[in-house]
Amino acid sequence: MGLQPLEFSDCYLDSPWFRERIRAHEAELEKTNKFIKELLKDGKSLIAATKNLSAAQRKFAHSLRDFKFEFIGDAETDDERCIDASLHEFSNFLKNLEEQREILALSVTETLIKPLEKFRKEKLGAVKEEKKKFDKETEKNYTSLEKHLNLSAKKKESHLLEADSQVEQNRKHFYELSLEYVCKLQEIQERKKFECVEPVLSFFQGMFTFYHQGYELSKDFNHYKMALQINIQNTRNRFEGTRSEVEELMNKIRQNPQEHKRANQFTIEGYLYAQEKWPAPFGSSWVKHYCMYRKETKKFTMIPFEHKSGGKIGDGDVFLLTCCTKRNMDTIDRRFCFDIEAADRSVTPVTMQAFSEEDRKLWMEALDGKEAMDKIGFTILRKCISAIETRGINDQGLYRVVGVSSKVQRLLSLLMDAKTCSEIDLENSVDWEVKTITSAMKQYLSGSPESRVNAIHFLVHKLPEKNKEMLDILVKHLANVSDHAKKNLMTVANLGVVFGPTLMRPQEETVAAIMDLKFQNIVVEILIENHEKVRLCVLLDSIINIHRIADIQNVVIVHTCLASCACLPHSECCGPNLASGVQGCLGWVTWGIIPS
Repeated sequence: MGLQPLEFSDCYLDSPWFRERIRAHEAELEKTNKFIKELLKDGKSLIAATKNLSAAQRKFAHSLRDFKFEFIGDAETDDERCIDASLHEFSNFLKNLEEQREILALSVTETLIKPLEKFRKEKLGAVKEEKKKFDKETEKNYTSLEKHLNLSAKKKESHLLEADSQVEQNRKHFYELSLEYVCKLQEIQERKKFECVEPVLSFFQGMFTFYHQGYELSKDFNHYKMALQINIQNTRNRFEGTRSEVEELMNKIRQNPQEHKRANQFTIEGYLYAQEKWPAPFGSSWVKHYCMYRKETKKFTMIPFEHKSGGKIGDGDVFLLTCCTKRNMDTIDRRFCFDIEAADRSVTPVTMQAFSEEDRKLWMEALDGKEAMDKIGFTILRKCISAIETRGINDQGLYRVVGVSSKVQRLLSLLMDAKTCSEIDLENSVDWEVKTITSAMKQYLSGSPESRVNAIHFLVHKLPEKNKEMLDILVKHLANVSDHAKKNLMTVANLGVVFGPTLMRPQEETVAAIMDLKFQNIVVEILIENHEKVRLCVLLDSIINIHRIADIQNVVIVHTCLASCACLPHSECCGPNLASGVQGCLGWVTWGIIPS
C-alpha cells in the first residue's frame, strides 16, 4: 500500500495518525531528495570524467533501477505504473550503452542537471522550509496552549479574555499553516513524478543523438518514449485538473472545518488534558491525551500523545463511561474542566480539561454531561432561611400562607442572579414580606435544577455530599420552625403537608399517586423529627428497608419501630393502608425525593 492521503479536515484534529501520515510523506520526500542528489552527482560524473563514463553509467543505471516512486492512495493508475516502470526501462537502455564513451557535454547540462537542481532547490527546498515553519509553529501553538490552560481562573476577566483571544489567533494561524503545509506536501508528491522523470527522459533523448548508433536505438526507443510521454502528460493533466478541486476543498474546510469532518465510528474525538494524581507530596500533573468516544457503546478511549516530544504514541486506556459532570471554577483552579466516571476503571472520577469553553460544551453534549450543583442554590436557601427565622418564625400559617405571584417571581429572578443575590438583604428589607420569601423558597425547591429527578439509578443513601448538605440545611430549618409551633401553628404534620409535595413527586400524575400524597407527608415528618437522632444516610437506609415489608399484618411492627424513634405521631401511624402507602412513598424516596 502506498502513502495515505492527507485530508485537510485532519489538520483541525491533528491526530497522532495524521502526524504519522505527515512523517511518511516527509520521509518519502527525503528519499526523493536523496535520490535526485545522487542522480545529479552521477550525471555530472558522466560529463566530467570520460574515462570513468562506463562505470558512472552503470551506477547511474543502478540508481534508476533501484528507485521506485510511491503513490498516494490504495492503487495506482496505468500512467503512474508506467512512470514507475520507466526508471527500470532506462536502466536497461544504459546497459546496452556501457561501451559507448561519447561525451554528453551540452545536452546533459541543460536537459538533466539544471531541471533536477531547480526542482530540488526550489520545490523540495521550499517544502523543507515549510516543514521548519510547521514544526516551529507546532511547538509554539501547543506551548502557548499549555501556558494558557495553566492560567488561574482567579485572574481578571479582561486578562482571561485577552488570553483567550490570543490563543485563538495562534490556533487559527497554526491551522492556516498546517493546511498550506499539507497541500504543499501532496502537491510535491504528485509533481515529482513528471518533474523528475521528464529531465531523465530528455537526457536519454539527447544521449542517443551523440552516439554512433543513436538513430537506430532511438527508433527502437521511440514507441516506448511516446507511450511514456503520454503517461507523463496524462499525469500532468490529472494533476492540473485535481489541483483546483483540492484548493477548492481546502478553502471550504478553511471557512467551516466543523461541517467537513470526515465520518467515522466515533461520536466525538480530539485532544483533552487528563489530571493524573500522585501520592503525597507529589501533587498532580496534566497529560495531553487524544480521546475518542462512541455513544452507542459508551466506550471512551484515551491515548497519551505529546507533539513536542517527537510524537510518540503511548499506551491507550479504554473504559466504559458511566457519568460526565461539569466542574465549576470554585472547585478547581483551571477552566474548561469536567469529570468522567468509568464502570471498569480503578481510578475514578478523572478530571479532564478541554481547550476552550466551546470545546467543553461539545464534549459535554456528546458525553451526555450534566451540570454540577451550583453554590448559588445554597446561598438562596441560607438567605431565605435566615430571613424567615429572623423576621417570621412566629408568624401564624408560616409556609402555608402564599405570597403574591408577581412578587414571588420577581424575588426569585433576583435571587437566581449571582450579582443581585449577594446585594439583596431579606432580613432587614421591608420590601419583601415573609410570605413572599417562603413562597419563593418553596418554588425554588420545587422547580430548581438541584431538585429534579436526574439520578434515578442511585439509591437515596448514595446521594452526593452537597445534596445531603442541602437537605440537612432544610430539615434543620423545618425542625426549628416546628419548635415554635405554639405560636406559628406550624406543627411537624403541617410542615409535612406543605413540604411533602414540594420535595417528592411521583413518576406519573395518576389518581393512585394523588391518593398516596399523605405518605409523602409522613416521610417529611420522619426526616424532621429524627434529624438530630439519626444520621441522614442511616435514616434513609432504614426507610428503604421498610419497602421490603409487604405483609399488611406487620403494620404494628412498623408502627412500633417508627414510634420508638418518635418518627410519626400516633394518629398518623394507624390505618390499614399504612404499609402500602409507605411502600409507594418509598418509591418516591428512592427515585427522587432528594435533589440529585
